[in-house]
Amino acid sequence: MGYVTAVPHPRSEAPGSARAGRLSLAVALLSGALGAAVALLATRQQWSQGTATVAGGAFPLTATGSDVTGVPAALAIVGLAALVAVFAVRRAGRFAVAALLALSGAGIITAALLGASDSSALDEQAAQASGDTSASVDTLSHTAWPYVAVVGGVLILLAGLLALRYGRLWPAMSGRYERGGTPQPRRKAPAVDPDRPEDLWKALDRGEDPTGA
Repeated sequence: MGYVTAVPHPRSEAPGSARAGRLSLAVALLSGALGAAVALLATRQQWSQGTATVAGGAFPLTATGSDVTGVPAALAIVGLAALVAVFAVRRAGRFAVAALLALSGAGIITAALLGASDSSALDEQAAQASGDTSASVDTLSHTAWPYVAVVGGVLILLAGLLALRYGRLWPAMSGRYERGGTPQPRRKAPAVDPDRPEDLWKALDRGEDPTGA
């Protein structure tokens, strides 16, 4: 007597995939939005400080993240826009937007790490304060805010990687399509009774020809 091997139904993995899709969606939305907020906040804080030698003595200098580099703030906005746009596209378009989201996070990380040791912004301030174009900042020190921007970039990168991996399971914004992806049937216009003047007026308001000509 032969044995029949049970073959799992192709839809048996659907519940697990749906749970993974919902979980990844929630994590991506939270990490992406939080990462953009953290990166934008960090660029408005003081990243470095020092002094410049002037005639009256030492002149204090400070530089915010946006003074050092405008890349993290710009990429945070791009990442936030990509996080929203990922729901407006499908298939290849969604993959491209997800890749842009991930690249935005990676760009923030790189720019913030480079800015953590950059002195060009303070050197420029020192030259203006002293009136000497060759002057540079003295006693340069940096704060932890560049590394806070790095954390924001990591969160955005995580959102992008989740979108690349699980984006195909996420819903898409669409007014014409139902959840199953099939076009919604158009509502049929009510029949016009030529003997009812109110029906004729309603048809004219809808832009229809009540005479049927």
